[in-house]
Amino acid sequence: MAAPDYVPVILADQPRQDEPAKPADSWRADRPGDLGPRQPVGPKLGRQGPDQGYALSLARRFADKLHVFEGESTDDAVAGCVAVALKRASLLGRAPVIHDLDLAFGLFGFIGTAPPDLVEFRRPRFEEARHHYWDQRAIVDLVPEATLRLTPAQVKERQGDWKSLLANPTA
Repeated sequence: MAAPDYVPVILADQPRQDEPAKPADSWRADRPGDLGPRQPVGPKLGRQGPDQGYALSLARRFADKLHVFEGESTDDAVAGCVAVALKRASLLGRAPVIHDLDLAFGLFGFIGTAPPDLVEFRRPRFEEARHHYWDQRAIVDLVPEATLRLTPAQVKERQGDWKSLLANPTA
């Protein structure tokens, strides 16, 4: 806290400015926990990116637009599609935006009308996804990079041929 001007200050109490700080020593990521300049990539590691929690806030905007059938849950749809949206945002090197979620929900037919075979395909994959991280990762792994680079409108146009948008729809 600064002292008022009328308080006497002795020389020993003043900040010292006689020695400049030395430059920092060089540093290398050589410890086991240091990741270095690149994030690790592989199965079950997820996708890193900035402000990923914002995707959950964006997902709330779709609450009244989502179409789920008997045996499906809106929370499960959100959990799986948010994970896909985060993969897309990470791939494009940015934080999630509304279009990432629009693409993910549209891809799995939660927005608009979904073909019956798509509904049957997604039902077991999204079942209880909100509780199981590995199920979310499996949903994300279904979507190849080429599909994530499409626009939401392009995905909706190709929804009749939805199997071509997924990496391994028969597994």
